[in-house]
Amino acid sequence: MSQVRVRFAPSPTGFLHIGGVRTALFNWLFARQQKGIFILRIEDTDQSRSTNESIQAIIEGMKWVGLDWDEGPFRQTERMDLYRSHAMKLLEKGQAYWCVCRAEELEARRKEAEMKGLSPRYDGRCRRLGIRNPSGDAALRFKAPQEGHTVVDDLIKGKIVFDNNVLDDLIILRSNGYPTYNFSVVVDDALMSITHVVRGDDHLTNTPRQVPIFEALGFPIPRFGHLPMILGPDKTRLSKRHGATSIVAYKEMGYLPDAMVNYLARLGWSHGDQELFTREQLIEKFSWKNVQTSAAVFNPEKLLWMNAEYIKTSPPSQVAQALVPLLERAGLKNEIVAVSDEWLAQLVVLVKERAKTLVEMVDWVRPYFGQSVAVDEEAAKKFLAPAMAPILGKLLARFESFPTFSKQEWENCFKKFVEEEGMKMGQLAQPVRVALTGRTASPGLFEVMEILGRERTLVRLRKGIERAAQA
Repeated sequence: MSQVRVRFAPSPTGFLHIGGVRTALFNWLFARQQKGIFILRIEDTDQSRSTNESIQAIIEGMKWVGLDWDEGPFRQTERMDLYRSHAMKLLEKGQAYWCVCRAEELEARRKEAEMKGLSPRYDGRCRRLGIRNPSGDAALRFKAPQEGHTVVDDLIKGKIVFDNNVLDDLIILRSNGYPTYNFSVVVDDALMSITHVVRGDDHLTNTPRQVPIFEALGFPIPRFGHLPMILGPDKTRLSKRHGATSIVAYKEMGYLPDAMVNYLARLGWSHGDQELFTREQLIEKFSWKNVQTSAAVFNPEKLLWMNAEYIKTSPPSQVAQALVPLLERAGLKNEIVAVSDEWLAQLVVLVKERAKTLVEMVDWVRPYFGQSVAVDEEAAKKFLAPAMAPILGKLLARFESFPTFSKQEWENCFKKFVEEEGMKMGQLAQPVRVALTGRTASPGLFEVMEILGRERTLVRLRKGIERAAQA
């Protein structure tokens, strides 16, 4: 068997849809498993809709989820001569013909056919004319087979039989010289030696149109596979009304790329009851026979759960690295510069059980940057009352007597002090928590002191005492 060569070939007409990312992922997993080649090809011949911004969004999205390509990115607009030369080969072989029908004529005939209950396909009148040198605008059409069947052994759906008598004589070269999708994709797949074409099942009707073009050009026909679409929770096609559909939007919402890859892999594919997979496991276990044949339903709650699991179990340094851009976006750029990578990773460990997304984590870690902290007014009113000032002052003096911070020593000191004062743990812990973090909820109090360090803990306690005294 020849080396596996697969491709992901998006059109740059908007953002990179998560359905496209799943298609790319399944191709990538197959290529990596088979030690094959994964190609990125940008299908940008639709000049009215393709934009450079969309191309950059595709590349950015692919890089974010870590789907690295071995060849490309190729752009169809840089390969125009190839399409035209192959179109001319079909013309010379008598397997294509010039069509001089005007657009308004074609539309009138289409409407007439529909009114009569006939197929709206092209009626083939120029096929019979044998025009060799058109004088005006002319499109080049492919002579589609009109009898027999096209059989596709689909990797996912199994054997599918198409009747050739319903095939249209497709335009392969428009009058402006630009190739159409169904022609350029065949030329590209053939010249790039693609062995497996795996794409969404919205392309299923294109396959019987493309197979005869492969045959007419004398190219090997690749194996085809068509992935069922992704539906929203209401079982309609996934769209913006269901929430974010752009892969980059999930980056901005604080999802980890490995969580997205894991979730999209499980969206229409399974391996027993296992939910969480490393990339290495996905590559090892992936198979087309375990791709489901019915549409997959996108479940935002399951994705959120999976992301939370990845935040908990991923290396803290990796999570910290992903957190940095969101911290900068939150206005903490100067504060990040002042801390080490190791300290930021420790901070992630402190809060990782409490955050389901990196956006939530930004909110949890905000109090630990800088010397001072913004204190919630309601929390201060409740826990930093005047009566607390002298008690906190005595606790501060105890802490100041320790020249260095030791979590165990300070915790023992705190418990002993509470006992001496005849208080309950929470009666003192909450005012201290508010003074240190500005909030009533935080990780363990002594873990908070540890991440703040001795000096910042003492500074914040002093400010908390001042606030209580002035209340």
